[in-house]
Amino acid sequence: MSETPASIPRSIPLRNDLVGEVPYGAPQLDVPVCLNVNENPYPPVPEVIDSIVERVRAAASGLNRYPDREHMELRAQLAHYLGKESEAELAAEQVWAANGSNEIMLQLFQAFGGPGRTALGFAPTYSMYPEYARDTFTEWKTVKRNADFTLDTRKALDAIRAIKPAIVLITSPNNPTGTPLDQEQAQEILDECRTVSVAGADPTAHPIVVIDEAYIEFRNPGVASLAPLIAHNDHLAVSRTLSKAFAYAGARVGYVAASTAIIDSLRIVRMPYHLSAITQAAAMAALDHADLQLAQVSHLRETRNETAQWLERQTYKGEPLKVAESQSNFLLFGGVFDDREAIFQGLLDRGILIRVVGPQGWLRVCMGTDDEMTAFRTGLSEVLREVESR
Repeated sequence: MSETPASIPRSIPLRNDLVGEVPYGAPQLDVPVCLNVNENPYPPVPEVIDSIVERVRAAASGLNRYPDREHMELRAQLAHYLGKESEAELAAEQVWAANGSNEIMLQLFQAFGGPGRTALGFAPTYSMYPEYARDTFTEWKTVKRNADFTLDTRKALDAIRAIKPAIVLITSPNNPTGTPLDQEQAQEILDECRTVSVAGADPTAHPIVVIDEAYIEFRNPGVASLAPLIAHNDHLAVSRTLSKAFAYAGARVGYVAASTAIIDSLRIVRMPYHLSAITQAAAMAALDHADLQLAQVSHLRETRNETAQWLERQTYKGEPLKVAESQSNFLLFGGVFDDREAIFQGLLDRGILIRVVGPQGWLRVCMGTDDEMTAFRTGLSEVLREVESR
C-alpha cells in the first residue's frame, strides 16, 4: 500500500489500522480505449432510457418522502428475473438489493463478520474482499487456487475445518481469472459448512457460504448458476449485480438471494432508507426490459472466446501466452510476462488501458466494442513485437 495521502496529517485521528492505506480503485484515465474495469461497453438502448425517464419522473413527484426502505416491488422483480434467468424459485423476501454488489458484500461482512470472526476466500480473487474484512474488523484468510485457477476442493474443506470461518466467500466466475465453480464443488463446500462451527460465535452456528456471481450472465450455455441451490441450503447467499451484463455500472444496483434468515440479518445492518427512490426506479426500468438490456451479452461472449483464441497464438520472448479459462466478460492473459508493467505501459502509450491485477506475469483485459478490441489486438501486437526486437 502507498503511504497515507498527504491530505491526512498526523493530527487527524485516523484509525491506526488505516494509516498508510489509500482509497481502492482502478486507474481512471482519459484514454480512447478503456478495457480495465469490466464494464459493458454498450450503453442502454433507447427503449430502456425512455423507461428510466418515465419511472424516475414518477418517483420524482414523491421525493419529499422517504423511499420504500424494504423496496418490495424491486425485490419481487429481481426474484422473477432470477427465476427466468437461473431457474431459481425465490420469494421476494429472499432477495435484497443495495447500492452495487459492493454494498451487499459490506453488509454481509457487517452482519456475519466482526472482531473474533474470520472470512475465508480463495486466491487470486477480487481485491476488494480484504478491504471489506478490514473495514469490519474481520480476519481475512485465503487458500491458494490450483495452477489453472480452479478450486482445490480438498484444500478448501480442510481450511474450513481448521479455520472455522463465519463466511466462506467464492467468486464464480472468479475475478480476475474468470474461473467458474461447478455445482458439485459448491455442494461439497455447503455440506461441510453444515457441520463446522464458527470461531467466535454461538456453538450451534455454522458458516454461511457466499457466492459472488457478478459476471454470471456471461457464462457459456450449460454452465449453471448456483442460485438454485438456495432452495436446499439456507446458509447459501448468491450475490449479483446489474453493473456488468445489464450495462448499469453508473446506476449502482446490486442484490443478493438467500434464505429469509440471511436476508433478515442484512436488514439489521442496513442504513435507513439506503436505496433511494431514484435508484429503485432506475433498477426496475432495467428489469422491465431485461431481454433488451442483455442483448449484447452473447456478442460479448463471442468476443471473449475469439479474443482468447487470438491471445493464445501470440508469443512473448518466444513463449506462447497463456489464457485462463473464462466465463466472464474479461480475460486474464500472459502468465509469462517478466515485466508486465512494461506491457501495460506500452498499451497505455497507445491509448489503451487494461489492468495490472492478479498473479505476477499476468494482465487482465475486459471485452469492449469491436473497434476497441481491434485497437487492443493491434496495440498488443506492436508491443509484443517491440519486446521481441530488443
